[in-house]
Amino acid sequence: MKTMTLDEVKNLPLLTEERLNEIKNFQNTDFSDCPKQTKEELKQFRPYYELHATLQKRKNHTVQVSIDSDIIEALQIETQEYQPRINAILRKAVFG
Repeated sequence: MKTMTLDEVKNLPLLTEERLNEIKNFQNTDFSDCPKQTKEELKQFRPYYELHATLQKRKNHTVQVSIDSDIIEALQIETQEYQPRINAILRKAVFG
């Protein structure tokens, strides 16, 4: 890896058509730097927003939504503050 200044990058020669095709058709076959992980290891992965929730600056929007009473009751069994739980459920549904 080489560190370059912006001027050095600007002065690089243009890529040839042959080199562009080589880059487009590149297929990596050496995966030695990224070992396979077991299913147990993969289950331990968590989204960034879960691990670093305090670091994220989220803008809240107030919306009015009708939620069935049985769902609210089920969420309130765990805690009276069910808004964070609803956000977590929606986040998981949207982002996986």
